[in-house]
Amino acid sequence: MTASARPRRLRLPVIRGYYWLLIGLLYLPIAILFVFSINANTTLSFPLRGFTLAWYAKLFATPALLHAVTNSVMVALGSSVAATALGSMIAILLSRFNFRGRTALTGLAMLPLIIPFVVLAVALLILFRALDINLSLVTIAIAHVVVALPYTTLIVLARLIGFDKQLEEASMDLGASYPATLRLVVLPIAAPAIVSAWITAFTVSFDEFALALFLAGRDPTFPVYLYGQLRFANTLPVLIATAVLLMLGTLTLILVADRIRKR
Repeated sequence: MTASARPRRLRLPVIRGYYWLLIGLLYLPIAILFVFSINANTTLSFPLRGFTLAWYAKLFATPALLHAVTNSVMVALGSSVAATALGSMIAILLSRFNFRGRTALTGLAMLPLIIPFVVLAVALLILFRALDINLSLVTIAIAHVVVALPYTTLIVLARLIGFDKQLEEASMDLGASYPATLRLVVLPIAAPAIVSAWITAFTVSFDEFALALFLAGRDPTFPVYLYGQLRFANTLPVLIATAVLLMLGTLTLILVADRIRKR
């Protein structure tokens, strides 16, 4: 065994251990939530008092809970569409055009990744109050567009950078205008990334808590409703069952988005 090969072999067990540690930290809490969602006792402690699916049945008989989930879905649908459209346009600008302010636009688009959500929530709350805009699901959706914009921009931008610009040049050489080239060539090629960006933006919006807490008004989204109900022990198992279902749905969307992006 050569000297260069020996360190590689020594590092492999460490890398594998680190990998499985990350997997455990990511998925062990989900497994614990699932265990307590089928626990017959309302107390979150071991040993378990038996198994039941009653909490899953009860969540569909809780109107306030279903209303909060519906609010989250509505906000996520609207904000993800807007964020994907804006992110796609910014990605086209950054990848296909050289213009004054290009660096500034890139920085502004990525800025929500740096600013803490709590700080952004306070800033938006002050802005909406100054403009005399009532807090509602619309204000939450606007905030979620802001925080989802960097993700959609980066996903679509990576796709646009990766394919040959000569396809666009060939289209325009054959007589197509640039808007027609965008519609017939660029957007179809970027479609998997656009769909992946939309799913990612939907997931980011649906799970977001800090902004929704400050900007919710009288209609809370599910994370805000969940936070408000945690102090009631009798409703906690139902909330855990709902969280398990939504978490599984979120993981599914993320896996689908990654699969579409790779294709």
